[in-house]
Amino acid sequence: MHDLIEYRRSEVVAALSHALDLTEGQPIGHAGRSCLVGMRVGETIGLTSSQLGSLYYALLLKDAGCSSSAARLSEIFGGVDDLELKRAAKLVDFSRTSDAVRFVTGHAGTSRGLSRSREIVAAALAFKRHGGEVVAARCDRGARIVEQLGFPGESAGAVRSLDERWDGKGRPDGLVGDQIPVLARVACLAQHVDFFLTAVGREGAREMVRRRRGTWFDPQIADAFLSVGDGDRLWTSLATADTPDVLAVHEPGEVTGMLLDDDLDRIALAFADVIDAKSPFTADHSRGVARAAVAIATVLGLPDAEIRTLNRAALLHDIGKLGVSNSILDKRGPLTDEERRVIQDHPRFTEEILSRVAAFAPIAFVAGAHHERLDGKGYHRGVGGDELPRDARILAVADVFDALHADRPYRDGMPLERIMGIMHADSGTAFDPQMVAALVECVDELVEARTPAPREFALEATG
Repeated sequence: MHDLIEYRRSEVVAALSHALDLTEGQPIGHAGRSCLVGMRVGETIGLTSSQLGSLYYALLLKDAGCSSSAARLSEIFGGVDDLELKRAAKLVDFSRTSDAVRFVTGHAGTSRGLSRSREIVAAALAFKRHGGEVVAARCDRGARIVEQLGFPGESAGAVRSLDERWDGKGRPDGLVGDQIPVLARVACLAQHVDFFLTAVGREGAREMVRRRRGTWFDPQIADAFLSVGDGDRLWTSLATADTPDVLAVHEPGEVTGMLLDDDLDRIALAFADVIDAKSPFTADHSRGVARAAVAIATVLGLPDAEIRTLNRAALLHDIGKLGVSNSILDKRGPLTDEERRVIQDHPRFTEEILSRVAAFAPIAFVAGAHHERLDGKGYHRGVGGDELPRDARILAVADVFDALHADRPYRDGMPLERIMGIMHADSGTAFDPQMVAALVECVDELVEARTPAPREFALEATG
């Protein structure tokens, strides 16, 4: 028997879309503003209620696959800040050779150790050779995540074709005109409108649409946007698009939906996949931490309902890392003081993101406390002792255990004997001894279970 929880599906997804804004280097509320622009345009061109519902979730989740491109883009451009790279790229028309050259010249990095001119040439060649692959992988992954969350095929199709262009010069399939799903055509315009609204204002966004009408954008959809006058309700609604409960009101159809526990587990699993795709060194980390945390909790004899809650906190504990550049996450050398400060901010971002989601607010503190220590010398709050709840103590042990077991940019994964030596050495200072003892009891099964990862654990084992 599953419990019904009175949370709006739209509010949960809208709140988590802010995490996707982070990984794209966009101001918080980008997905929400794109959603409102797209819905206004969709209404103008006469989309059905069903189509508007599919468009709504496609726009909120349009960047679900974008974390998978972060590491590759940083590598292609020579180790630069992928967040800044993505932010700048949104305003560039890469079909114009002069614009593309200017972008590469201005953003090529230095990690290859070449002269400046050779770094630029290397970045240009790598971008030409692999740029299409990056877009295709991102589009496919985003569509799969939307399907994983149980949204309509039209929503997934819109996400997959988001970067197609009316003139056939888009990605991933080079579709032309009406070959592009109508929801994708609307979503493409909507997201670019917000890029330019944020960067250059309303008139700049309108000028961009006029300039790209018939090339990037379906003329009918471009005209629908251009018909929106200065007094339209759209412009005032954009100011509150970063507020999940306000954005939820704009969902077509029934506003209040009932979420089962399984739905929340599915959402946590999907966003764990988004998080883990951010870096090749964390490909299984969120699910690995969840396995370890659940195993420890099971040894301790916690009730199923409490284990289920802990599992969600573990799956989402690193969601704040979506706002950290891969030039830092994947750096092979020592971090600078500033880079270390950025890394140490990610648990704070996790807590802030989850606090905005009514369904996940109860786990926000625990998820954000995974780097706290028993002796109070951890981060981001620097709390310890009785201020650390049981679940935070479990999560701290699970996180370090899985991290030490995995490869990192600066070292290979450690053998089990060395990992357990570290855990025992830090027991009583960093870690709660009771949680370390519970880890010892289940460590063999965790090592055995690490490959392959049981992706549907939360829906089966905690039901």
